[in-house]
Amino acid sequence: MSATLETPTTGAKPPIALGAEDQMRADLYNYLGVMLAGPPDQMLLQQTAGLSGDDTDLGQAINGLAKLAAHSKPAASEREFNKLFIGLGRGELLPYSSYYLTGFLNEKPLAMLRQDMAAQGITRAPNAFEPEDNIASLMEMMGAMIAGRFGPSADLEQQKQFFSKHIRPWAGHFFSDLETAKASVLYAALGAVGRHFMDIEAEGFRMNAE
Repeated sequence: MSATLETPTTGAKPPIALGAEDQMRADLYNYLGVMLAGPPDQMLLQQTAGLSGDDTDLGQAINGLAKLAAHSKPAASEREFNKLFIGLGRGELLPYSSYYLTGFLNEKPLAMLRQDMAAQGITRAPNAFEPEDNIASLMEMMGAMIAGRFGPSADLEQQKQFFSKHIRPWAGHFFSDLETAKASVLYAALGAVGRHFMDIEAEGFRMNAE
């Protein structure tokens, strides 16, 4: 998979400084996007091994992922990634919103996403060939919106609209599937992190609307 998006070269303003909470949110979205875009190399495994969480469910999931990463090797992680997402013909999981929401690839959820991407000036990079509704790209898009990678940082209402439309309906289900997939070891722990993070984001947006 590829989560590569093309950053506009003109018309985009430098991103503004984020508060600590929003920076952590953007960083976690971006991290999930990187881990789901391709198998981790030694540097990313080392960085993952250095993560530490608190006593919350998300924090404990991060600690579990860090422990696994400390004992993981790039070759084994690549085999795991390939079994999950590539395989012979297809992997164990199909991480696309169209598939999760309709049972088929390249359906209405992808078309709706492309419309919203165009409205925000987000385009797929020339070297990215996966449909844009793959989970890695959506994590990257959400992180980019928070951090202001494509222009001014999206406000909470804009973030909520994108999350509610393109991520919330299926991402939690995907991360749960990733936790229990037969080929998952390191990625089972990543699935737990993603699932808890999606729950926190959904609750945060709900409380903000009250």
